[in-house]
Amino acid sequence: MATATQPNSPEKKDDTVEAPGTPAASGNVVIPDTNAAVALPTHSPAAAVDPDDLVDTQKTPTLMEKVQEFRARHEMWEMALFFFGGFIYDVVSLSRIDDTLTLVQSFAYLLILTGLLLLEQRFPEGTEPPRLLSKVWRWREEAVHFLFGSLLSVFMLLLFKATSGFTPYLFVVGLFALLVANELPRFRQVGPVIRVVLLSLCVTLYFACLLPVVIGRMGFWVFLLAVTLGSANVFGLMRLIQRWRPDVEFLIRNVAIPGFGVQAALLVLYLLGVIPPLPVAVQFADIYHKVERVSPGVYQLSSVDDSVWFKPWTWFGPDFAMQPGDKPYYFFRIFAPKGFAPYKVRVRWYYDHPDKGWTTYGNGFMANVSSNGTDGGYRYYATTSNLKPGAWRVVLETEDGHEIHRINFSVAPDARTEPRQYKLEYSTLKELKPLSQEDYEKTRKSAAVKPGEPSKPTGGTTPAPAPTPGSVGTEPGETAPTAEGTAQ
Repeated sequence: MATATQPNSPEKKDDTVEAPGTPAASGNVVIPDTNAAVALPTHSPAAAVDPDDLVDTQKTPTLMEKVQEFRARHEMWEMALFFFGGFIYDVVSLSRIDDTLTLVQSFAYLLILTGLLLLEQRFPEGTEPPRLLSKVWRWREEAVHFLFGSLLSVFMLLLFKATSGFTPYLFVVGLFALLVANELPRFRQVGPVIRVVLLSLCVTLYFACLLPVVIGRMGFWVFLLAVTLGSANVFGLMRLIQRWRPDVEFLIRNVAIPGFGVQAALLVLYLLGVIPPLPVAVQFADIYHKVERVSPGVYQLSSVDDSVWFKPWTWFGPDFAMQPGDKPYYFFRIFAPKGFAPYKVRVRWYYDHPDKGWTTYGNGFMANVSSNGTDGGYRYYATTSNLKPGAWRVVLETEDGHEIHRINFSVAPDARTEPRQYKLEYSTLKELKPLSQEDYEKTRKSAAVKPGEPSKPTGGTTPAPAPTPGSVGTEPGETAPTAEGTAQ
């Protein structure tokens, strides 16, 4: 078979086009591979290239992607927002320790936190989250820290109301430190250890608030029961996590040691008096020159102010100006939940002796307190007649020695010879803080006018008589003190 070819034409046509400036190949000359060849479309050498095809295009970000990018840029501000958001929410909404809504809400938070902790172990990072939570799973980190911050702030505020002195405040400061650490990325990266610590702490503190309200008593065995329930919660976590991670070393290191370690630490701190007693709390307390019950449910509180407004050097004088025969009165009102069993508190008087330091007088005065369930609590007072110039301190504590409240005051002789001018205040059942004499007179006049009747004109009428000092009466829900507290 014969094959016809065109004269002077190569047997194979080269479709490549050399780059400009490249010499043509001839003979056996090897062309250096220094210049890159430009490939053009083979379907049509003369086809035009769309300039838009040479520009890289990017996908338009969605709204959720923009939100995630914004969160990544402002991560520290986001942590601060969740931190202060949970804290401020509880400051505004926190009610009494026996408030049903507060107890139910805190219990719901604990259930959600326990569930999230278990789900994180069931679906660790990198695995597909549960289908029902797939849309909100990305927010679990923020939810965990918000709930922990909210619970810790509740317990910190309740303990703050129930404590006084330096040692118990250490525990409150420790809770605040955990609130801050709860928002730091370094603690987030530790893993379940910190979360088990926080959950174990919150569960025990919750039962330490709940059990006294339910049982109506406080004491060591009540707190021990709260620690037992907290330990049972840690044991339950271990059993559930063991189903998905049967690693004994992991369970001991990440669950058992931090969880049971918190319970042991809480028990020791309670025995040392660092954890304040719950649920009692002092609503108000101060030192006065005289305390008299002037009418049913009303105490008249008298004090002497030794400072003069136009003499600045007297503004920071002694808290108690003493004349012969004066006795300091420690007046306080203490709160306990409704239905709480009668309990005892002890009032101790301390004097800063120049040679011996702080010394106490006797065993203190033991007061029997009943709970009337009102917001104002139960009012009582104690006094001592062994007064000396110098620094003094009054400490109110439970029967087993846990401090509830303390107040420091200074005593100095009153050198004035003119008659004393007493500042009068009145403590009523409904008002936490004493009323001034002017405000108290207004409340008495408004109470004298019956609902639906017009008020009587004041002009030309005799003013209502002032309360008679020394009169004693009782008010429903509160009884008069049986005796004054003396610490001879």
